[in-house]
Amino acid sequence: MPWRVPPDRRAAGAAPDPYRIWLSEVMLQQTQVATVVAYFEKFTTLWPDVHALASAPDEEILAAWAGLGYYARARNLIKCARVVSHDLGGTFPKTEAGLLELPGIGPYTAAAIGAIAFDLPTTVLDGNVERVMARLHAETDPLPGVKETLRSHASALTPRERPGDYAQAVMDLGATICTPRSPACGICPWRDACSGRVEGIHESLPRKTPKAKKPIRHGIAWVAVDANRAILTERRPDRGLLGGMLAVPTTDWSEDPKAEQPPFAAEWKDIGEVRHTFTHFHLILRVHVASKADSASGYIPLAEAARQMPTVFSKVCKLVAGYE
Repeated sequence: MPWRVPPDRRAAGAAPDPYRIWLSEVMLQQTQVATVVAYFEKFTTLWPDVHALASAPDEEILAAWAGLGYYARARNLIKCARVVSHDLGGTFPKTEAGLLELPGIGPYTAAAIGAIAFDLPTTVLDGNVERVMARLHAETDPLPGVKETLRSHASALTPRERPGDYAQAVMDLGATICTPRSPACGICPWRDACSGRVEGIHESLPRKTPKAKKPIRHGIAWVAVDANRAILTERRPDRGLLGGMLAVPTTDWSEDPKAEQPPFAAEWKDIGEVRHTFTHFHLILRVHVASKADSASGYIPLAEAARQMPTVFSKVCKLVAGYE
């Protein structure tokens, strides 16, 4: 992973860059490593340090983030970069308490940055570590209720020596060996100590409280297309879902949608729907298209708009691109 400093390089005196560790950890919140790597490399090429990121326009950062999802992270990323750059002289706090005061940094992220960037003996508890701890100690109570018990187990194992290497090692153990399905117990360094394996229940752990079924919301996307295949766009309000992101006009998203008027009078055609799942609900958007000859401000070429927009609106653009 491009943000990592391997143990041999650390032993030779190479120090992790707190900016790169922070950026990677924010991107990794609720996102797979395979997805994050390309975004991380793009961001560090465009903005190689926290001062560069803090000085960039919001719209450029949000456009570079498009497709990574969970857009509140991007807004907090901007806020945090500016606090560190403007208020802290570009230096990230070297304590867990100080890191927790920064925008967008919660207990896990503060612990991960503290351990990996500053070698603090913090307790890092992500989903991979939770799984390792639940199996190692045969904890059968379900998440999220058992979370603090798992944190206590993880804290007891966190060493004072090389805690940064340990934090990365135990996360990698969960990601590559103690996997959710078909764990590779035969090569696990904690195989003999694993109570879950001894009891034959390891693959069922950790157990989770069943989630409530996600509701389905509905809406309409209004896509005005000019003669040059550019579409009318808008910037969503800073607060709320997909705040500050480039989008096409839509109705409100509701479980019980009401008839709403389009943004202007035209021959609107319903060309189909796109579906997208957010953290708390499923969305079905009907896509209505109309031609508009006189382009004005806010029109962006269709392909370019698709690259700059969140995934749900990129899906809308792709549907429109295939419509004749």
